[in-house]
Amino acid sequence: MGREVPQQQQQQVALAVEQLLAVNPYNPDMLSDLENYVNEQVSSQTYNLDANLCLLRIYQFEPDRMSTQIVARILVKALMAMPSPDFGLCLFLIPERVQMEEQFKTLIVLSHYLETGRFSQFWDEASKNRHIVEAVPGFEQAIQAYAIHVLSLTYQRVPRSVLAEAINIEGLSLDKFLDHHVANSGWILEKGHGRGQLIVLPRNEFNHPELKKSTDDGIPLEHVARIFPILG
Repeated sequence: MGREVPQQQQQQVALAVEQLLAVNPYNPDMLSDLENYVNEQVSSQTYNLDANLCLLRIYQFEPDRMSTQIVARILVKALMAMPSPDFGLCLFLIPERVQMEEQFKTLIVLSHYLETGRFSQFWDEASKNRHIVEAVPGFEQAIQAYAIHVLSLTYQRVPRSVLAEAINIEGLSLDKFLDHHVANSGWILEKGHGRGQLIVLPRNEFNHPELKKSTDDGIPLEHVARIFPILG
């Protein structure tokens, strides 16, 4: 029962915000409600991009009322949503003078490292700025999930050393992590020991191109070839 009450409260808060947004999404009177909702998202590990974008838009109209702490939390939550393009959408609404503050420059660098798959550099930079990223629970796990997503687009078999670097886990902790995914995510550990061990990832249309949907559902190539002369 103890868990149900907070969950009901979270649902009530989310519903109240959605109702406010439906009436007038850019009403400055909603600013404090939306700020509280950002904090609620952080504490409950939920996420509402639309509400956060509305708050950033209101900040544009009311720059003197902007909370840089709230903005930072919005951006960290957006990073956690990768590979969705949420971080760029949020950043677009943040004034350049604010982006030049140190914590935001750090978040932009972290975003760049993630977008380019430079996970080692990402974790190094994140470790130097724990006060920013650790303010939002679930950050590390969300980035690890994104790193696994990126690896699954590239590898059929990923070396243990590559996985360890991407998710920033080693040793016994990595063994437990692998055991969990073998049991729950369809991973297979090939024979081998140490950093040379290979992990077989589930098949998808990216690491196994032959799984891509047949082009029968689209426009046949010969039809396209016939269209171009007509257009000409």
